[in-house]
Amino acid sequence: MSHPIFSVVMPVYQVEAFVGEAIASVLEQTFRDFELIIVDDGGSDHSMEICRGFSDERIRIVTQHNRGLAGARNTGIAAARGDYIALLDSDDRWHPTKLALHFIHLRASGEVDVSYAGSRLIDAAGRPLGIEQRPRLTGIKPHHVLMRNPVGNGSAAVIRRSALDRVAFPHPREPERTCWFDESFRQSEDIELWLRMSAGAGCVFEGIEGSLTDYRILGGGLSANMVRQFESWERAIDKARDYAPALLARYGRRARAYQLRYLARRAVQLGDGGFAVSLIGQAFAASPSILLREPLKTLETTLGSLAARWLPRRAFRALAARRLGAGAAA
Repeated sequence: MSHPIFSVVMPVYQVEAFVGEAIASVLEQTFRDFELIIVDDGGSDHSMEICRGFSDERIRIVTQHNRGLAGARNTGIAAARGDYIALLDSDDRWHPTKLALHFIHLRASGEVDVSYAGSRLIDAAGRPLGIEQRPRLTGIKPHHVLMRNPVGNGSAAVIRRSALDRVAFPHPREPERTCWFDESFRQSEDIELWLRMSAGAGCVFEGIEGSLTDYRILGGGLSANMVRQFESWERAIDKARDYAPALLARYGRRARAYQLRYLARRAVQLGDGGFAVSLIGQAFAASPSILLREPLKTLETTLGSLAARWLPRRAFRALAARRLGAGAAA
């Protein structure tokens, strides 16, 4: 039996409201030569009943005890047979031409290891928020990955399998288990892998035009979650110091400032003005140069933070919806 060109890896955990849309968006791809590997990560809702309700010979279901997103992706990659690995989070969805366009890109550009595209943000009901992630597409260097994460989200990347295998390593406690994502991360597992591939293994990242992923923004992102997100991001950066010390020495403080500014924008979206003000203050402390390098976005974030802190909720909600997107990394 010939192997498929694409292996779509989709972890599933407690997403019964969204997983049907995600699966349908894969089955509706105009490029048909793929397998969809659904990794049951041990949830307790009706997600897997929904998954099993789809009848398509290209769907494969792998079941495991809960390992988290990184562990579920590793299980899916281990089971994958395709030349290219496409990642899809089970609360997101794809444009029907996504796989076709990435196939053209990767076949035409043999040096590219990670292909990605922009994304459109949607709400819990699947409605567009009027915000798009429009990342840098070409000339990507390790410092761009460090400071901006051009891939943008966990459903945007299509990766050459041979490149993934360059950064594979045995699980520290289960040596028979191969890892690509670091399973010790419960957040920031994406940027940890992208940095390791770019700065550690010299993998080439390049994007293509278009917004080919619908990236779902869900409520409930409280301040405590953002603190954990930043802590995990810092741990990924600390890990990168082992294999890319010069990169971190030159760009680390600026990257920290951009990440704090990004979290300040998220805090504004969530209406936590006090936390937003604290975050943007920390961003300036890390690297005041962000005001000179990107005055518009930095001032916009600062003003949005102050508005969220001091104005009535109704007064800044429209501003946040119109102006403060959840950009790729800053």
